[in-house]
Amino acid sequence: MASPATEVDADGRAVRVSSPDRVIYEATEHTAEVTKLMVVEYYLSVGDGIMRALRERPTALERWPKGVREGIVLSTGYGDKADAFYQKRVPKGAPPYLETATITFPSGRTADEICPTELAVPAWAAQMGTLTFHPWPVRRSAPDLPDELRIDLDPHGDTGFRDAVRVAGVARELLADLGMVGFPKTSGNRGVHVYVRIEPRWDFVDVRHAAIAFGRELERRTSGVTTKWWKEERGDAIFVDYNQNSRDRTIASAYSLRPKPGAPVSTPMEWDELAEVEDPRAYNLFTVPERFAERGDVHAAIDDVHCDLTPLLDLFVEQGSVELSYPPDYPKMPGEPPRVQPSKKVAAHWEDES
Repeated sequence: MASPATEVDADGRAVRVSSPDRVIYEATEHTAEVTKLMVVEYYLSVGDGIMRALRERPTALERWPKGVREGIVLSTGYGDKADAFYQKRVPKGAPPYLETATITFPSGRTADEICPTELAVPAWAAQMGTLTFHPWPVRRSAPDLPDELRIDLDPHGDTGFRDAVRVAGVARELLADLGMVGFPKTSGNRGVHVYVRIEPRWDFVDVRHAAIAFGRELERRTSGVTTKWWKEERGDAIFVDYNQNSRDRTIASAYSLRPKPGAPVSTPMEWDELAEVEDPRAYNLFTVPERFAERGDVHAAIDDVHCDLTPLLDLFVEQGSVELSYPPDYPKMPGEPPRVQPSKKVAAHWEDES
């Protein structure tokens, strides 16, 4: 028999939680099991932090209503049947206090997406099975002008978290040279993310070009870094995923849970602290609330400075303004190279100059 519903207080607003005892994360060797109510209470415990990450941002929900366990598959969105999925449009039955933002997909279609404005929204989303929040790098007042450059350092091949941390240290130096301020966090898995608040006066193409320039400069400054889009070309290197700055591409927000055993959290870090982290799984639903209670949000100053993107856009030009591949669901973009794996290229079918 399902446990009776309960209510939680989200900054003065009551949020109903059905089946509060449903197990979302099974116990591991190092962590106890996690129920739905515990997920909701986790987000309330880091309320200031999760709202700083989501407030006024169109946000997609990564929902795991049946929990995280063997056999549960995340939908790819291409007609497959899965128990976990991304919710990009406002679901039916949303509460009246939930506000929205209109976003435009690469196809030109539009949609109304959840736009958190108060803590009750992530609490309600968690009750709906949301584990990970995926905010756009824009505010709803200017949905086509990003206010954030996102540097995604993704281990590939035999590289791992500590390799990403090393490259993040080089990224820190590069940002300083550019006169920019970065705020790092663990991805909640093996990678590292660095967020840079920017003035909202460039479009998605410009911000993506800035990310490409940043990645290429990292390649030049240190070994073990790549901007190669095709996995077969990356080798054992940290991939700078520049396409995370493309329209409708999002990264797990700060303080988001990740659908991995042990309920890990994408955790904001101070630079010197990140350099000492050996295992990001130590930052999880059980440990992050205590850390937050003691220290607050270590990214509390992230909105204090909005950086100028011009130095990176100038660097993109200096590097030759060479375009790189877009995600496969995008329409063909100006200047983009052919969308084919290098190993599948047939020389007779191309002209390098075209």
